[in-house]
This record gives sequence, C-alpha cells and structure tokens, in this order.
Amino acid sequence: MSTESEMIPVRLGRIVIQDGLSHQYIYINEPDGKRGFPIVIGNSEADEISRVVHKEEPPRPLTHKLCYDAIGALGAKIQRIDIVDLTDNTFFAKLVLEDKDGNTVASIDARPSDAIALGMRSACPIRVAKHVLDQAAVADNGPPEE
Repeated sequence: MSTESEMIPVRLGRIVIQDGLSHQYIYINEPDGKRGFPIVIGNSEADEISRVVHKEEPPRPLTHKLCYDAIGALGAKIQRIDIVDLTDNTFFAKLVLEDKDGNTVASIDARPSDAIALGMRSACPIRVAKHVLDQAAVADNGPPEE
C-alpha cells in the first residue's frame, strides 16, 4: 500500500463511449495533463460517470446513486478515491469514507470504475499511487474523443 507522500492527485480526463462494445474507457490525467492512463470499464459505470458529468438524473436511483445515498444515510461521505495498485493489467482502488467530523472511518476495496462513479457525485479528490502512475502512464492519452 502506498504512503500518503506517494499519492498523486489526478482527475477524470475524459470518457470514451463507443456503441456496440461491451466495455468503454475513462482516461485519468495529472492536473497538468502531462501524464495519464486509460482504464477499461463496463458500460453501466461509463453511463453513470457520463450522467454525473452531464448532470443528468434518471427518474429512479440506479445502483451507484443508491450506494451514494446509503453512504450518506449512514452518516458518512466519500472523502476521496485512491487508485492504489496495478497488477496483471487490473487496477485496484480504495473508496475512502469520512464521518461528519472529517475523520476517516473506512477504506473500502473497490474497482476504480465504481469508486470513480461514486466519487464523481461527491466531487471528491481522486489520487493515484506514484508507482501505478509510473507503470500505467502513456505518452499519448488515448484515442480522440468521439
């Protein structure tokens, strides 16, 4: 696990949604845009992230909104998303929760796509471990947006 000093702030760079595919991509970038990397995600996670980015709400809560509301109903909020490891082309993340006083109360193992889908609702910081960014960073940050 990475120490606090080894965590680098990042942001959602873009979402690439292509019709007819069983997976989509999100691109995570350093704020200056110099380094970033793609993460393959499922269609439902891509749709949720896109809904949040475009401020669209379905008439009834879907799974990520339900989880987000449950966290709030239990008196917690999402403090941050940490992408902590990359093993065999699989990213690992933590959904970090805090109580009303700002104390960390839980660090939950999560797929980055789910964590980011939830984290986008709370506009919380996203961080990545330095070793993950060093390993996953690509010079060209993916295909052009469609």
